Amino acid sequence: MNTSRPGWLVACAAPVLAAALIATMMATSASAQPMPPTAPPQIAPALVPSVVVDLMSAEGAAALGAHWKVMEAKIVEGPALQGAMPGYKTSYDIAPHAGEANFDDSAWPGIEPKGLGDRRGGGKVSFMWYRSGLTIPEKIGSFETKEAKAVLTAYVDDYAEVWVNGEVRRRAGIVSPSTIQGFNIPNRVVLADSVKPGDKFQIAIFGINGPISVAPTNFIFFRQASVEFYK
Repeated sequence: MNTSRPGWLVACAAPVLAAALIATMMATSASAQPMPPTAPPQIAPALVPSVVVDLMSAEGAAALGAHWKVMEAKIVEGPALQGAMPGYKTSYDIAPHAGEANFDDSAWPGIEPKGLGDRRGGGKVSFMWYRSGLTIPEKIGSFETKEAKAVLTAYVDDYAEVWVNGEVRRRAGIVSPSTIQGFNIPNRVVLADSVKPGDKFQIAIFGINGPISVAPTNFIFFRQASVEFYK
């Protein structure tokens, strides 16, 4: 019996299979591009802060130069991504993408600090953007801010994602405080380990009504917005 032919077939098939595998990998890579890396997430201290600045008060907002602007975000349709399975013709996105550091919010309405507590949106599946710049002062009362750790607490009913200087700091498989933390659980995001007077932060908070699949009959609002300083 001639036993050489199966080996010949395997030898001939190997290059073909290798070429097909490479082509598949290239197609997958082209259709599923990895997201750009961000700064690593940090966990905020569980200690009692040295100073807390209430961004929902006029005095606290003035201390950090906060001027809040707000705009509803909406779901928009687009074509399916390259590589989508047959039968899926549509993708879904949000508009606007207001997390970018240089996003132009000049046409957005401004709100008073206490207005963060107002119930906004039409209810059910609803999204809201809140944006403000923050500037670290030299002192808050008698507290000197130099070299303090600064932590932003954004407690939105029901969920939030927090953008700082144009990014949501995150890592897969690691607790990432800028992302959704849970149902009515605050985001506590470290702005910097060591600040100095004049440091600036562009904050964009994406508020979400939830649970999304419940389409709840309530609205989006802040329970707390503050910056804590630790030394």
